[in-house]
Amino acid sequence: MPPKPTKYAHLSIDGEADAIDLPIYQGSEGTPVIDVAKLGANGYFTYDPGFVSTASCDSDITYIDGDQGILLHRGYPIEELAEGSNYLELCYLLLNGELPNQAQNDEFVRIIKKHTMVHEQLAFFFRGFRRDAHPMAIMCGVVGALSAFYHDSLDIENPEHRRITAHRLIAKIPTIAAMCYKYSQGQPFIYPRNDLDYAANFLHMMFATPCENYEVSPTLARAMDRIFLLHADHEQNASTSTVRLAGSTGANPFACIAAGIAALWGPAHGGANEAVLTMLRDIGDEKHIGEFVKKFKDKDSGVRLMGFGHRVYKNYDPRAKVMQQTCKEVLEELGVENDPLLRLAQKLEKIALEDDYFVQRKLYPNVDFYSGIILKAIGIPVEMFTVIFATGRTPGWISQWNEMISQSYKIGRPRQLYQGHSQRRYVPMDKR
Repeated sequence: MPPKPTKYAHLSIDGEADAIDLPIYQGSEGTPVIDVAKLGANGYFTYDPGFVSTASCDSDITYIDGDQGILLHRGYPIEELAEGSNYLELCYLLLNGELPNQAQNDEFVRIIKKHTMVHEQLAFFFRGFRRDAHPMAIMCGVVGALSAFYHDSLDIENPEHRRITAHRLIAKIPTIAAMCYKYSQGQPFIYPRNDLDYAANFLHMMFATPCENYEVSPTLARAMDRIFLLHADHEQNASTSTVRLAGSTGANPFACIAAGIAALWGPAHGGANEAVLTMLRDIGDEKHIGEFVKKFKDKDSGVRLMGFGHRVYKNYDPRAKVMQQTCKEVLEELGVENDPLLRLAQKLEKIALEDDYFVQRKLYPNVDFYSGIILKAIGIPVEMFTVIFATGRTPGWISQWNEMISQSYKIGRPRQLYQGHSQRRYVPMDKR
């Protein structure tokens, strides 16, 4: 529930003497919000396409200050979490509100590992998809189907059921993601290995085969862990809002997460790191980079620069600072300095950090730019990028869903500004 009002806004319409008093709330951080719920009873609604000025909920999980380049999870700066923590510890924090002690962390890791396998019949689902189906299409379908296999914990009003479902989703999504990749390659599925940590297990399921083991590089495992960690939650973005909206109907959590995956698939949201690689391929060669930058600076050219700047962050994306260093570690580990696409990306990064046009407009490389390069270097195909984003975002989605269900919530029902025909009479077909 929101805090007590700090003050009130008084809305007077056409100078009417009786103003509508609207409470103003101030959260622990961020911009004050005006509660407009009373407007409906007074015959008015607000108009805010894209909900860019609307707080749809109150939350304790994640805070973003885009102007200052700040991202906090439960109050902890993302840079400190990325430096000292790991993905599963962050999952615990998002779910429970506090960082675990050693015993709590060990128990949480044990529980997640216990749930890494998926029901064997799920493997048959994959055979219904074409081999060239997009992995996100497969992931949407398979995750949505989980409720048919794990219906022993679907009472959303039961906190224990919600806890079990959260653990299952965090544990099983990487297994499903790797299965999506293996299916597209025509290779056998690789079962989880619970002697490996979370990120290393994912890479093993991706790249091992029954006839040849895959030794997971600690550097690559750490990079993958950071990619998951840096994407774990990002406040009320499109996919998270979709999860909450679906959840407000009382839908089961597996269906809600599948809805979030569908929303994330959009190129304006989760497809941004995929778009970075597409852009680099379109540039083609380092000798064309000057021409590309010139076209980008020309507003009439229609050329878009992907992976730079951010809708929320008007300063350097705090996640990108961490990912930049990780990117350097991965490229050094793999020795891929001669990859023309990666050389092109590094040159474009250098221009963006030094060119006054980019610096003045704060068009810094964002997390999508660096994560795309890292995933490409590891050998993960572009069509899997958004699947990996969805894997990392799962604890954020389930934490946001759980928070909403734990509160007194209403079914989502946005209003509209109707501009169609006024009421008119039906005309029989022979009279038209």
